[in-house]
Amino acid sequence: MDLEDLYRILRTGHVQAQGIVDTVPDPMLVLDSALTVQSANRAFFRTFAVDRYDTIGQHLYELGNGQWDIPELRHLLGEVIPKSSAVMDYRVTHDFPQIGKKIMLLTARTVFNPDNVSHLMLLSIVDITERSRKEAEFEAVFGELRHRLKNVLGLVRALANQTKAEGISGEEYRKVFLGRLHAVADANDLAFSDHGEDSLEALVARATKPFQTTPETIIVEPGPPVALASKEIMSLSLLLHELATNAIKYGALSAPAGTVRIRWEVEQGDHPLLRLSWRESGGPPVRKPASTGYGTQLIKFAIAYNLGGQVEQKYRTEGFEAEIVVPLERAARPD
Repeated sequence: MDLEDLYRILRTGHVQAQGIVDTVPDPMLVLDSALTVQSANRAFFRTFAVDRYDTIGQHLYELGNGQWDIPELRHLLGEVIPKSSAVMDYRVTHDFPQIGKKIMLLTARTVFNPDNVSHLMLLSIVDITERSRKEAEFEAVFGELRHRLKNVLGLVRALANQTKAEGISGEEYRKVFLGRLHAVADANDLAFSDHGEDSLEALVARATKPFQTTPETIIVEPGPPVALASKEIMSLSLLLHELATNAIKYGALSAPAGTVRIRWEVEQGDHPLLRLSWRESGGPPVRKPASTGYGTQLIKFAIAYNLGGQVEQKYRTEGFEAEIVVPLERAARPD
């Protein structure tokens, strides 16, 4: 066998080995003892938007103008690896300049060598950014359902206490109470069902109906017509339901003379905004809570996360106020 045959065999083996590595769907790097990149697979180049010629032979922390110079990664490779033969699923979160925030699970192993002496390290990377986002959404929805169930039970008790029993028969009380209970169930279905498109005015009327003991209890001021899609219906219905639930438990609707006033307007411009306000009066003196409850977090999640808007809450002594601002290009459209 001459040198040309030997070179051909070695090259064939290298190409086959690289081909096997390139079929692995997760990004992988092979590093030497100085943390210089000896090899990388196609998934690494694709996931992190880097070029092969700017990667191979470069120090890990210098890749992509230093985008891999991550404190958690330095800890992993500089302190953890020398003390163990492998590290599994080490979680690292980093904001990359070109591709944004990534949440990764890193696994580092010493490359197997028959002579039991290896100066190479295999670093595999599992991108769990999307999975983490879905898990966070699931936790939020699960917590939301648990919270809403607790709220509904408390609301049923409050409705029972506020439904007058004096001077009416049991049948009349039953009819009034079940009517309100049905309205509560309808509001919850509205928040979690796809009803297609609907108007903001109709949404406000349906969402507040369970809490409307008299025409003066909740006053909805006429506003410009705004069409909503199903996603916006769910988020805004959830918001109004939470505000009304809090009002009937702690705020204006817990008092006989309490009143809630709802109004909205559309701010025109390059980026139109829907501005909806909720103002309470006539209830017990308001005090700002010492800590943020789940209901408050849920309100902000529904508006900020789902619609890209914001909620400002004011705990005025004479009555609670909330102002919701939602970008129309993402949430709603004028009719």
